[in-house]
Amino acid sequence: MEQVLFNGSRVRSPEQTWSAIKPRLREFGITRVGEITGLDRIGIPVWIAIRPNARTLSVSQGKGLNDTAAKVSAAMEALELAHAEQPGLELRHGTASELRVFGDIVDLTALPRARNSAFGTNTVIAWTRAVDWKTGEPIWVPFEIVNADASVHRMDGAGSFLHTTNGLASGNIADEAILHGLCELIERDALALWHYAGPTAQAASRIAPASIDFPVVADVIRRLRSADIEPIVWDATSDIGIATVRVALYDNNSDPLTNPLPVSAGAGCHPDKTIALCRALTEAAQSRLTAIAGSRDDLGRQRYRETQSAHALDAFRAHAQSETGHKAFSSIPDAAAESITGALNLVVTHLEGAGLTQVLTVNLSTSEMPVAVVRTIVPGLEGPIDSPSYLPGARVLARASGMHA
Repeated sequence: MEQVLFNGSRVRSPEQTWSAIKPRLREFGITRVGEITGLDRIGIPVWIAIRPNARTLSVSQGKGLNDTAAKVSAAMEALELAHAEQPGLELRHGTASELRVFGDIVDLTALPRARNSAFGTNTVIAWTRAVDWKTGEPIWVPFEIVNADASVHRMDGAGSFLHTTNGLASGNIADEAILHGLCELIERDALALWHYAGPTAQAASRIAPASIDFPVVADVIRRLRSADIEPIVWDATSDIGIATVRVALYDNNSDPLTNPLPVSAGAGCHPDKTIALCRALTEAAQSRLTAIAGSRDDLGRQRYRETQSAHALDAFRAHAQSETGHKAFSSIPDAAAESITGALNLVVTHLEGAGLTQVLTVNLSTSEMPVAVVRTIVPGLEGPIDSPSYLPGARVLARASGMHA
């Protein structure tokens, strides 16, 4: 039976999910889940989940429209990482040709390569099994794009492919986790295309603030403006056609010389464009609080310098002080679904329409957990551009080639 969506995104309410996962948090090293909303003046709920002995990030962030949603968001992100750090998957080592003896392997030319990758036909790497979502057939993929353990020595061949948590997701059921993993993959791909589209195309994608009239979103924007913070919204939706929204928050109290407050950014992707925008806005508020709290393990000095530079602040101030927007929010594609299965099928259909015909999943769930954790992989999509190892892939290069043809 198809699972009906709760509030357009989940099959259970945040309260139900929290009741299910709360007794199991300590098993995965989560010692504290706490609220940090009050460290900022915005008031959009942001919570953190702490794992002192984590093998990646020891502090995970969560956001939402209410405290329970933000608390669950933080805890679920921590659970995702805990599962991906110690996945307990079958491994084989060998070259690509050697692995073909054991079954099909993923199209390696369609996976995001790491900058300075030296991968070749004779490179020995670790492999694990994924499953083709459509056919149910097993397929070998590089373990590097699945595993998240940063505490051990790098395996042979490490650095061949982009090593990130892109596509790692959790949900109340497997299909819900896969849906959210795919939305994250589509979002990161869309942001890469948007980033390399050039300033003219980016300016044309800015959403007119007055055209955003959905009550839930309007309330979030009202909270931001009441705190003297201006949201700047862009439509970053790609040719895949699943709504993707980028948001930057500019603090009107910022001054490049005397008070250089960081600009925070967020993004959201979902078939329902209102959910996509809400996610982008709340993620931007979360990013701002993450910088204020100073709790994220991988935020270095360079990140702060970039967001506080006079050049960056001047550019965002010009955006914030301009009320113009070239696009109406109504122009963003929108598709509602009544069930997780319907939403998942919709996303897969859109991927296929863009020539991205394979969806792979790696099940990271443990049988005793009341939630599902998966790693989703869509060969052909771009990786996240905020990774220092990001290398433009075929889709970005094709877009750049078309711009200069």
